[in-house]
Amino acid sequence: MQVPVGLRVDPAQRRTQSHPGRAPEPDAAPEQEERPASMGFGPHLVFDGSGCPADRLGNLSLLYTLLDRLPDQIHMTKVMPPYVFRHGTPGDPTEGLSGFVLIAESHISIHTFPVRRYVNIDIFSCENFDVEDALNKLRQAFLPRQVDWKLFDRGREFPKHLASSRSIVARDRRALARSLGLEASR
Repeated sequence: MQVPVGLRVDPAQRRTQSHPGRAPEPDAAPEQEERPASMGFGPHLVFDGSGCPADRLGNLSLLYTLLDRLPDQIHMTKVMPPYVFRHGTPGDPTEGLSGFVLIAESHISIHTFPVRRYVNIDIFSCENFDVEDALNKLRQAFLPRQVDWKLFDRGREFPKHLASSRSIVARDRRALARSLGLEASR
Protein backbone atom coordinates (compact mmCIF):
# COMPACT_ATOMS: atom_id res chain seq x y z
CA MET A 1 0.00 0.00 0.00
CA GLN A 2 1.49 3.33 -1.01
CA VAL A 3 0.82 5.73 1.84
CA PRO A 4 -0.61 8.78 0.03
CA VAL A 5 0.56 12.33 0.59
CA GLY A 6 -2.67 13.12 2.49
CA LEU A 7 -2.02 10.00 4.61
CA ARG A 8 -5.54 8.59 4.98
CA VAL A 9 -4.45 5.89 7.39
CA ASP A 10 -6.09 4.78 10.60
CA PRO A 11 -3.62 5.90 13.32
CA ALA A 12 -3.25 2.32 14.58
CA GLN A 13 -3.84 0.19 11.50
CA ARG A 14 -3.09 -3.45 12.28
CA ARG A 15 -2.87 -6.66 10.33
CA THR A 16 -2.07 -10.20 11.37
CA GLN A 17 -1.16 -12.64 8.66
CA SER A 18 -0.22 -16.29 8.81
CA HIS A 19 2.10 -17.71 6.18
CA PRO A 20 2.31 -19.72 4.07
CA GLY A 21 -0.96 -20.54 2.41
CA ARG A 22 -3.62 -18.75 4.43
CA ALA A 23 -4.75 -15.33 3.26
CA PRO A 24 -5.69 -12.73 5.88
CA GLU A 25 -9.35 -12.03 6.46
CA PRO A 26 -10.48 -8.71 4.97
CA ASP A 27 -11.01 -5.94 7.49
CA ALA A 28 -13.95 -3.59 7.41
CA ALA A 29 -12.63 -0.19 6.37
CA PRO A 30 -13.26 2.27 9.22
CA GLU A 31 -14.17 5.86 8.57
CA GLN A 32 -10.90 7.70 8.25
CA GLU A 33 -10.21 11.35 8.81
CA GLU A 34 -8.08 13.02 6.18
CA ARG A 35 -5.45 15.42 7.45
CA PRO A 36 -3.67 18.11 5.48
CA ALA A 37 -0.42 17.01 3.83
CA SER A 38 1.43 19.61 5.88
CA MET A 39 0.51 17.93 9.18
CA GLY A 40 2.21 15.13 11.07
CA PHE A 41 5.65 13.63 11.35
CA GLY A 42 4.93 10.62 9.16
CA PRO A 43 4.27 6.88 9.01
CA HIS A 44 5.73 4.40 11.51
CA LEU A 45 5.56 0.74 10.52
CA VAL A 46 5.86 -1.76 13.38
CA PHE A 47 6.48 -5.36 12.23
CA ASP A 48 6.52 -8.52 14.37
CA GLY A 49 7.50 -11.80 12.70
CA SER A 50 6.99 -15.14 14.48
CA GLY A 51 8.07 -18.63 13.47
CA CYS A 52 11.13 -17.42 11.55
CA PRO A 53 13.98 -19.83 10.76
CA ALA A 54 16.53 -19.39 13.56
CA ASP A 55 19.46 -19.42 11.11
CA ARG A 56 18.09 -16.28 9.41
CA LEU A 57 17.60 -14.52 12.73
CA GLY A 58 21.16 -15.27 13.81
CA ASN A 59 22.78 -14.30 10.51
CA LEU A 60 24.69 -11.04 11.12
CA SER A 61 25.56 -10.69 7.43
CA LEU A 62 21.91 -11.04 6.35
CA LEU A 63 20.80 -8.38 8.84
CA TYR A 64 23.59 -6.00 7.81
CA THR A 65 22.81 -6.46 4.10
CA LEU A 66 19.07 -5.93 4.70
CA LEU A 67 19.67 -2.71 6.63
CA ASP A 68 22.20 -1.56 4.04
CA ARG A 69 19.86 -2.08 1.05
CA LEU A 70 16.36 -1.54 2.45
CA PRO A 71 16.48 2.28 2.57
CA ASP A 72 17.15 2.49 -1.18
CA GLN A 73 14.59 -0.21 -1.93
CA ILE A 74 11.80 1.74 -0.18
CA HIS A 75 13.04 5.11 -1.51
CA MET A 76 14.65 6.50 1.61
CA THR A 77 18.05 8.10 2.08
CA LYS A 78 20.66 6.22 4.13
CA VAL A 79 22.97 8.69 5.89
CA MET A 80 25.35 6.19 7.53
CA PRO A 81 26.24 2.52 7.24
CA PRO A 82 24.15 0.15 9.37
CA TYR A 83 25.27 -0.73 12.86
CA VAL A 84 24.62 -4.39 13.80
CA PHE A 85 25.72 -6.29 16.89
CA ARG A 86 25.15 -9.55 18.77
CA HIS A 87 23.75 -9.48 22.28
CA GLY A 88 23.03 -11.98 25.05
CA THR A 89 24.37 -15.43 25.83
CA PRO A 90 24.10 -18.05 23.03
CA GLY A 91 21.10 -20.30 23.59
CA ASP A 92 19.42 -17.84 25.95
CA PRO A 93 15.96 -16.63 24.82
CA THR A 94 17.17 -13.00 24.95
CA GLU A 95 20.19 -13.69 22.71
CA GLY A 96 20.08 -12.28 19.20
CA LEU A 97 21.04 -9.47 16.89
CA SER A 98 20.14 -5.81 16.91
CA GLY A 99 20.64 -3.50 13.99
CA PHE A 100 19.96 0.11 13.18
CA VAL A 101 20.36 2.36 10.19
CA LEU A 102 19.93 6.10 10.31
CA ILE A 103 18.08 7.51 7.32
CA ALA A 104 17.56 11.17 6.46
CA GLU A 105 13.85 10.57 7.01
CA SER A 106 14.39 8.94 10.47
CA HIS A 107 15.46 5.30 11.12
CA ILE A 108 15.01 1.57 10.65
CA SER A 109 15.69 -0.77 13.59
CA ILE A 110 15.62 -4.57 13.78
CA HIS A 111 15.90 -6.92 16.78
CA THR A 112 16.08 -10.69 16.32
CA PHE A 113 15.65 -13.52 18.84
CA PRO A 114 16.67 -16.85 17.23
CA VAL A 115 15.69 -19.08 20.20
CA ARG A 116 12.22 -17.51 20.20
CA ARG A 117 12.17 -17.51 16.36
CA TYR A 118 10.97 -13.90 16.55
CA VAL A 119 11.92 -10.56 14.97
CA ASN A 120 10.63 -7.04 15.60
CA ILE A 121 11.23 -4.17 13.26
CA ASP A 122 10.45 -0.44 13.20
CA ILE A 123 10.51 1.77 10.13
CA PHE A 124 9.82 5.39 10.97
CA SER A 125 9.93 8.09 8.33
CA CYS A 126 8.95 11.74 8.03
CA GLU A 127 8.22 10.96 4.37
CA ASN A 128 5.72 8.51 2.90
CA PHE A 129 6.92 5.11 1.75
CA ASP A 130 5.42 2.04 0.11
CA VAL A 131 4.31 0.00 3.13
CA GLU A 132 3.42 -3.13 1.13
CA ASP A 133 6.84 -3.12 -0.51
CA ALA A 134 8.52 -2.79 2.90
CA LEU A 135 6.39 -5.63 4.32
CA ASN A 136 7.29 -7.86 1.37
CA LYS A 137 11.02 -7.17 1.78
CA LEU A 138 10.83 -8.03 5.50
CA ARG A 139 8.87 -11.24 4.81
CA GLN A 140 11.44 -12.29 2.20
CA ALA A 141 14.34 -11.63 4.56
CA PHE A 142 13.01 -13.49 7.63
CA LEU A 143 10.40 -15.95 6.24
CA PRO A 144 8.02 -15.64 9.23
CA ARG A 145 5.10 -18.05 9.57
CA GLN A 146 3.03 -15.26 11.09
CA VAL A 147 3.27 -11.51 10.69
CA ASP A 148 1.64 -8.92 12.91
CA TRP A 149 2.06 -5.34 11.79
CA LYS A 150 0.72 -1.91 12.63
CA LEU A 151 1.01 1.39 10.82
CA PHE A 152 0.90 4.52 12.91
CA ASP A 153 0.47 8.07 11.69
CA ARG A 154 2.93 9.78 14.06
CA GLY A 155 2.60 13.35 15.25
CA ARG A 156 -0.72 14.03 13.55
CA GLU A 157 -1.24 17.29 15.41
CA PHE A 158 2.10 18.84 14.51
CA PRO A 159 2.71 20.91 11.38
CA LYS A 160 5.69 19.96 9.24
CA HIS A 161 6.47 23.53 8.16
CA LEU A 162 6.93 26.74 10.14
CA ALA A 163 4.51 28.71 7.94
CA SER A 164 1.82 26.11 8.62
CA SER A 165 2.56 26.36 12.32
CA ARG A 166 2.02 30.13 12.34
CA SER A 167 -1.33 29.91 10.58
CA ILE A 168 -2.53 27.09 12.86
CA VAL A 169 -1.54 29.01 16.02
CA ALA A 170 -3.22 32.18 14.72
CA ARG A 171 -6.41 30.25 13.88
CA ASP A 172 -6.44 28.57 17.30
CA ARG A 173 -5.92 31.92 19.06
CA ARG A 174 -8.83 33.49 17.15
CA ALA A 175 -11.08 30.53 18.03
CA LEU A 176 -10.11 30.74 21.70
CA ALA A 177 -10.69 34.50 21.79
CA ARG A 178 -14.14 34.04 20.19
CA SER A 179 -15.06 31.30 22.69
CA LEU A 180 -14.08 33.56 25.61
CA GLY A 181 -15.85 36.61 24.15
CA LEU A 182 -12.55 38.43 23.82
CA GLU A 183 -12.45 38.85 20.06
CA ALA A 184 -11.76 42.46 19.09
CA SER A 185 -14.23 44.05 16.70
CA ARG A 186 -12.92 45.42 13.44
